[in-house]
Amino acid sequence: MRSLFWRVLAAFWLALVLVAGLSMLLGRALNNDALIIARHPGMQDLAARWTERYEAQGALAAQFLLDENRRQYRVSVQVLDDAGRHLSSRDPIVRHNRPPPPPESDNRPHLPRFPWRQLSQEYTSPKTGQSYFFIYRIPHEELQEWRHDSLLWPLSALFIALVVLTLFSLLLTASITRPLNRLRRAVHDLGQTSYQQNSLARLADRRDELGVLALDFNRMGARLQGLIGSQRQLLRDVSHELRSPLARLRIALALAERADAQERAHLWPRLTQECDRLEALIGEILALARLDADLGAARPIDLTELVARLRNDYALSTPDREIRSELAPGLELSGWPDMLERALDNLLRNALRFSPAGQPVEIHAKRQGEHLLLSVRDHGPGVAEEHLARLGEPFYRAPGQSAAGHGLGLAIARRAAERHNGRLILANHPDGGFVATLDLPLTTPR
Repeated sequence: MRSLFWRVLAAFWLALVLVAGLSMLLGRALNNDALIIARHPGMQDLAARWTERYEAQGALAAQFLLDENRRQYRVSVQVLDDAGRHLSSRDPIVRHNRPPPPPESDNRPHLPRFPWRQLSQEYTSPKTGQSYFFIYRIPHEELQEWRHDSLLWPLSALFIALVVLTLFSLLLTASITRPLNRLRRAVHDLGQTSYQQNSLARLADRRDELGVLALDFNRMGARLQGLIGSQRQLLRDVSHELRSPLARLRIALALAERADAQERAHLWPRLTQECDRLEALIGEILALARLDADLGAARPIDLTELVARLRNDYALSTPDREIRSELAPGLELSGWPDMLERALDNLLRNALRFSPAGQPVEIHAKRQGEHLLLSVRDHGPGVAEEHLARLGEPFYRAPGQSAAGHGLGLAIARRAAERHNGRLILANHPDGGFVATLDLPLTTPR
């Protein structure tokens, strides 16, 4: 991953190294003796040229070279051999042209004690191996003028470094601010319910922290859009489903108003039945809505106890129906027991509704890798293949089953599985009947 952290860190250290390096370079350019000797035209290669002429033509020709150099660059030079003997004449310019001390009444700024700067260099002849010691004296005025001219190349280097750092900083800043602006627009669109899931597709392809953030934001946006869409669809379906029992209640009440006492006695059971249906529908709608609420931290679930409790409940309510259970030992699951119990209860109710009398309903639980497969099978007619994909949608009922329930049982089971980071698998059993399987991960859901 090309981490944004390392980019910022590299930019910081690059700027620090360049600033430190240029500071050292400027310091050496201004004060380093070796650099002055190597770059000042009055001293550059003078030792090599003097040594070559001295050894080839003698002291007089070598002294002529020093005198010409002094007249041109105002740099006086003395040369000593390894024994300390002078090989050049004494410096008359330095000795006789020294400016007189200023009068006491002069208010000019204090000058250095010596009007020159002295530098030294040792040079060894490549031909004879003889060593020579050169002493240079350059006036401060000449040195200041040369410094002004010679600062062009370090200042050029500084300018180039600043340009490079500016471009690098602009690229780094753009690589941070542009994705943030995209995220800001995506947040605004999400708040206006006009968010498009592909608006951050390119940003999600980045291999840094902003790419991970964009990927997570896409998932969050898709989740929120899905929730908003499901809530809107749920409201439409609820309004549609509530019309039928309310219309039947209104018709029954209208008939009861015009009926005599005997006819009213026949209508009261129908009114009671419609009220019970309406109450059951509202209860299932509320149960579906509660699945999206915060249920707190996940807890360990005793699957054996949960299945046994459901079997006992149905043994009391439907004593003529048989529920068989086959649970693998050692199954451990974390989640929300009430939610899982409600999901399994809805699956059992559907299985008992469609399974013929005399046929048992089977519960199987086994481990498959890191997942728990909890399935409920009936021996009923099953569902046509073209309708399996839509089973589990709120208020959807396959053709031929419209009179059974409200179409919320499988929706509650599917939502409960999704809250456990799992899924609901619906299929026809190969040996006949219908099987609903809760595929739940054994890890703790968040």
